[in-house]
Amino acid sequence: MVFRALPGLRVKIEKVIFAPQLEAPPEKPFPFAYFIQIINESSETVTILARKWILRDTKGEVVVVEGAGVVGEIPKLIPGKAFSYNSYHVVACDSKVAGAFFGVDSKGKRFCAKIPPFALKCPSRQ
Repeated sequence: MVFRALPGLRVKIEKVIFAPQLEAPPEKPFPFAYFIQIINESSETVTILARKWILRDTKGEVVVVEGAGVVGEIPKLIPGKAFSYNSYHVVACDSKVAGAFFGVDSKGKRFCAKIPPFALKCPSRQ
């Protein structure tokens, strides 16, 4: 399956925050909330069908998260519109995050929109 970049479709990381009030298991005690916007500045209507996240931590663990839609939705964006959402990940130590959204345009052509890489920097335990 071939996915192409769609000029004018971009992903913006609005903010990433350490969120200790969120639930986290003991083995991954650091929750981070992230706020993302998918912006359609192309001339095509697009539908986001899936996403794939890759988290790499400083201990060498790699976690891949993939699935249909975005936070339970299948966003459809006409030209000039954006879709904003927030979610969170829990980690054991400092991590780097990257990934992509996948979908189809109004002509049925598949595309991907890369998620700009960002870091999850854990607070030090003292």
